[in-house]
Amino acid sequence: MDIKKVLKTLSDTKGVSGNENHICKTALEFLKPYCPDAMIKNSNVIGTFGDFIQGRPHILLDAHIDQVGMIVTYITDEGFIKVGNVGGLDRRLLPAQQVEIHGKKNIKGVVCSIPPHLASSQEVLKMEQVTIDTGYSKDQLEEIVSVGDFVSFCGEFQPLLGDCVTGLALDDRCGTASILYALELLKDKKDSINYNVTVLFSSQEELGEKGAKISAFEINPDIAIAVDVSFGYAYGDDIKKCGKLGEGTMIGISPSLSAEISENLINTAKNKNIPYQLEVMNGLTSTNADRFAVNRCGAKACTLSIPLRYMHTPVEVINMKDVEYTGLLISEYLKGAE
Repeated sequence: MDIKKVLKTLSDTKGVSGNENHICKTALEFLKPYCPDAMIKNSNVIGTFGDFIQGRPHILLDAHIDQVGMIVTYITDEGFIKVGNVGGLDRRLLPAQQVEIHGKKNIKGVVCSIPPHLASSQEVLKMEQVTIDTGYSKDQLEEIVSVGDFVSFCGEFQPLLGDCVTGLALDDRCGTASILYALELLKDKKDSINYNVTVLFSSQEELGEKGAKISAFEINPDIAIAVDVSFGYAYGDDIKKCGKLGEGTMIGISPSLSAEISENLINTAKNKNIPYQLEVMNGLTSTNADRFAVNRCGAKACTLSIPLRYMHTPVEVINMKDVEYTGLLISEYLKGAE
């Protein structure tokens, strides 16, 4: 597997929360070779890896495939598009961003930016102030764009120096890639797995973990691992609140997570000499693990987080080694059930 090529394809495919059709199809294509029964159901991609054997613990591997973006709310008489946020946008970066509006056809636009010579203040835009310029008139726009159409940011996956890469939606397409990498490592070793394994690439995580909630109820796992991202240290950040890029996946520890699964993952990493870090949280994790833990009768849930810089921007940055370390840890953990 060329994991960087896989991640590029995932990252470059658009899929704003609530409009994941394209990314679902892309993720399904990658999952099918490992999970022949994989399908799209309620905007989630679900598949079974290996045989289901009665009596074995059932584990769910999850990563969400949606991304933050915007939605069209109004077209002004002057031909400008007003939008609302879909998920938690960093509004500081919005002025002058290139975007794509997904109407009857895809059209490009830019978020309006007042020149500094004319600006009366440097305050961060409120969402109701965010306006998109496409160059079209109102009449032209109304033939292409409708209220409720989704808007995504423009950008392209790019390598940086060393093992770092930048791109759109690395939150959480890198988690998706790490699970695929784990399946690749295990594809010829299915007899060594001690779990029944279900894979979920879930939708609408950025809108409250909705895809995880509905799929977990149906799948009903004993154990669930949410593979997501967390804050990667960059200049000026509080290092105590961040992981370091290139130093391994961040194993979650929290009152809302299973201490047993956290400990097992830590022991697996130690025994197999897989780099890892700890991510200590004092309550909910704001990941799909929060949904898995309270699903039906509950599941033993844990998080594995890939350190990521510049979260919820078009230029997110990760280290590819962390994607590999995460996949390797998952693969070794699946072989280690008692």
